[in-house]
Amino acid sequence: MPFPAEQVPLFLAVLDTGSFSAAARRLGRVPSAVSMAIAQLEAELDLQLFDRSGREPRPTAAARALEPQARLLAEQLQQLNRQAMALHQGLEERLTLVIAPELLSTPWATALAPLVQEFPGLEVEVLVAAQVDALKELHSGRAQLALVFERPAMDGREEFREMGQETMVAVMSTQHPLAVAQQGNEAARIDLGQLARTRQILLASRDLTHTDERFVFSHQLWRTDSHLAALSLISAGLGWGWLPHSLVEPLLQTGALLRIPLANLSNGTLRWVDWVWSKERPLGVAARRFVDQLMAPPAPR
Repeated sequence: MPFPAEQVPLFLAVLDTGSFSAAARRLGRVPSAVSMAIAQLEAELDLQLFDRSGREPRPTAAARALEPQARLLAEQLQQLNRQAMALHQGLEERLTLVIAPELLSTPWATALAPLVQEFPGLEVEVLVAAQVDALKELHSGRAQLALVFERPAMDGREEFREMGQETMVAVMSTQHPLAVAQQGNEAARIDLGQLARTRQILLASRDLTHTDERFVFSHQLWRTDSHLAALSLISAGLGWGWLPHSLVEPLLQTGALLRIPLANLSNGTLRWVDWVWSKERPLGVAARRFVDQLMAPPAPR
């Protein structure tokens, strides 16, 4: 016979408390009802679960063998009940985040840890899209939260919270002809005219009408909406481009990439990073918890 799921709390209560009377107090029942329920369970399973020869019932080897799975089932039932209650209270069936590709190398996933702890059954979806496209996904309702760089202008439809900052650096392969020409001359610098004549790999929206002109320096552009594709093209010596320092730092350390020594311009643009959500759509329980966590003051060190 299968182990009745409704009897799992009773079985575990007797194991945990060591007596029928203590288990009865925990469960709000009378001791005789607990004793009879355990006897009925043993009859259904055709197994002796407790040795009653002493003053208090002692678990048998069969009970100890069943205990791990019983505890796992009890935890799963608790999670199921918590999930059902949370859904009743407005928990999203799915929480969707959309992230600008340049920011995937930042520690964005750690912000989900408290949500997973509170809502272990929550389904999370992570989309990656160039900033313009990420904000479109947010305002269309496809995503509830977006991780993007600060916007050139305020949008009255948006609320946001700063997550931190990221430095964008201009890099090229050490095998790129411009880099090779500079080898052996540490004082040499590459001016903007040279960059303008050199192919640039640009992280940008799929919509060709949307380009962040602040990061366009070259007359010839290759576009991609993938930071890994941009990194591969740059590493292959096919062009130069702006990439997040957190992404390229290991390659700069090994010498595979070069932080371009620019003439008359510092190589490094600091940009603030924000979590953004829409004022026009009410947030579900998980998204509100996420935002509340962002708004909370940092814990004292």
